Amino acid sequence: MFYMFKNYRYALKKSARKEFRYLPVVLLTLPCKGIDSAFEKNITSVFSLDYDNYYINFVVESTDDPAYEKLCLLKDKFASTSKALDVRILIAGKAACCSQKIHNLLCSIGSAADGVEVLAFADSDAYLRSDWLSHLVHPLRKRKCGASTGYRWFVPERNNLASLALSAINAKVAQLLGNTRFNQAWGGSMAIRLDTFRSAGIEDIWQKSLSDDLSLSYAVKKAGMKIVFAPACLVASYEKTTWPELFEFARRQFLITRVTMPGTWLFAIFSSIYSLAGLWAGAVLAIYTAVTAKPGLLVFVTVPMTFLASQFFRSILRQKLIIQLLPDDVEKMRPAIIADLLGTCIWSWVMFVCIAASAYGRRITWRGIRYRLISPTETVIDEKHNKEKA
Repeated sequence: MFYMFKNYRYALKKSARKEFRYLPVVLLTLPCKGIDSAFEKNITSVFSLDYDNYYINFVVESTDDPAYEKLCLLKDKFASTSKALDVRILIAGKAACCSQKIHNLLCSIGSAADGVEVLAFADSDAYLRSDWLSHLVHPLRKRKCGASTGYRWFVPERNNLASLALSAINAKVAQLLGNTRFNQAWGGSMAIRLDTFRSAGIEDIWQKSLSDDLSLSYAVKKAGMKIVFAPACLVASYEKTTWPELFEFARRQFLITRVTMPGTWLFAIFSSIYSLAGLWAGAVLAIYTAVTAKPGLLVFVTVPMTFLASQFFRSILRQKLIIQLLPDDVEKMRPAIIADLLGTCIWSWVMFVCIAASAYGRRITWRGIRYRLISPTETVIDEKHNKEKA
């Protein structure tokens, strides 16, 4: 509980910053595949960043991607009014040994202009506030900071139960970020100095990796540096989902974590079991004690009530925080806020099922491509499966 409150205070303090002295030249890369929810709104926010020294590279696999034509139209419409030094739409071609996303990122980095000091990354399904880039690069002024990161916050496009569950489960994960050495980078809102990227060997690691962010986190921490969370870089991601899509997405994320960061995955599964056992096993024991008139009823009642109060308080903290960080989306988030508060103990079960499902297997499908995860730094594209699906 203290840890969550500490993260809450940290997020409020850091997100309030208005002035920035560290303004390096940045290459901002957005890999795109298909048209995401609120695609035009999200891409428009990239052109509207209040930052003077940045380049924009949008990257797609081929001109056949539906995103390509849309990006060309948006570039023609907004590039001239943007503060960006240059805007390019790159064609990366098909990936061979790494994920398509990483292949796109490496294509962008390989074309970086002279003078670029920082690499920043965002996803096409995220909406960026105007000061996002300033907040994201600010922590990199300190050499001990290997990378900086924000995170996603799912804003339901439709208030069906699966979409509300997705928002609540993601919120539980987002709440773990703070002033801690346990932070992990998230690829939809992260930045790293170019010299750190090279000295940590991330370019070589990415050549055979699936996950851009977890493999980057792995390399940065191995190099003895820390990942700093920038609370103002929590970005709204406007999504709607179904139960099958939710479980596929969550299992994929936790499976990637299990292979890339096994310690983090073990922490997630054990903390999930602990939380569920404290509440539900405690409740069963309390009921059994009451029915059988055995002594110690007060103790057995106190344990589950304490766990329930703790979960409810944590949900209040995270929703109170996001209301302040994403004030423009409060009305749209209201059903998700209520669902998180009232159903917090139910969402814990959904989260546990997703983590447990990721305990087996090493194959995932991501953006229509099948991958097999070998190790934290090696991934194989399942060409046979992909050809059969095509």
